[in-house]
Amino acid sequence: MFYRLTSKLLVGMLSSVFAVYLVVAPLSASAQGNVNYAVDDSWADIPGGDWNGSTSWVAVDGKGLVLVMVRSAPYFRLFNRNGEFIRAWGEEGTYNNAHSVTFDNDGNVWATGAARHVVHKYSIEGDLLMTLGAEDEAGDNASRSLFNQPNHVFVADNGDIYVSDGYQNSRIIHFTGNGDFVRVIGGELGGGNEQFDIPHGVALDSMGRILVNDSGNQRISVFDSSGKFLEAWPFLSRGGIVVMADDTAYVSDVNAGAVNILRDGKLVDSITVDARPHGLAVDTDGTVYVSDARGRKVIKITRQ
Repeated sequence: MFYRLTSKLLVGMLSSVFAVYLVVAPLSASAQGNVNYAVDDSWADIPGGDWNGSTSWVAVDGKGLVLVMVRSAPYFRLFNRNGEFIRAWGEEGTYNNAHSVTFDNDGNVWATGAARHVVHKYSIEGDLLMTLGAEDEAGDNASRSLFNQPNHVFVADNGDIYVSDGYQNSRIIHFTGNGDFVRVIGGELGGGNEQFDIPHGVALDSMGRILVNDSGNQRISVFDSSGKFLEAWPFLSRGGIVVMADDTAYVSDVNAGAVNILRDGKLVDSITVDARPHGLAVDTDGTVYVSDARGRKVIKITRQ
């Protein structure tokens, strides 16, 4: 009896240690990596001196523009790399939960309105060009045209659109550049290879592989271009994902307070921040921007 009780206790202790390691291991690596980076949380010259809302996401166009999404109107605040304010747009009531924003290769802006179940495409001047989904109308995992709280969008080099439909559904939806349905990746809640638990971001690498922040399963799930599961990388991923031209992947996590830098599924470096890094952007020179999900802050991180 004593042996059995001791064995159970030992198994429980080992399981607890493993769970803690999975959560905090990236932080240990990033604590060392921070000596290589300068962290600036007062980068932007904000009109009035306050964001007047939580900074949900941040995006860069690679040509000098930095766009911040804020959860209060005007929802879009545009800056240059030096943090100098350019302009803002986004009328009150357009979003209920302004969630993420990204640029495509043509400089257009794509934004997810999670609570209103839509993805909007804008010109850089703020003109609405396209809407995917229907405002205030939710769809299930089988729907080809409706979302249920989409949280991120990625536009590939050929214009194809990948939507992370993950707060209520459990899938990535692939569309053509015209918004025509192509396929669903996933579509079932769970921890299996073809399943997701709160997919929170999506990006493609140079080989056409589809990388998904499978945040509830604490991993990045990797699929080929046809949507076939290939492998999973065991990294925390409740945040954004950016894949650079050399296939270096940056992944943020709000709970770890870290940005992990990966190559071929292996940890290269990690950066800690005094924030919950929700939105993530990486400029062409490696400058990292994160938005703080807990408050009103955008952090600029440069390599020293």
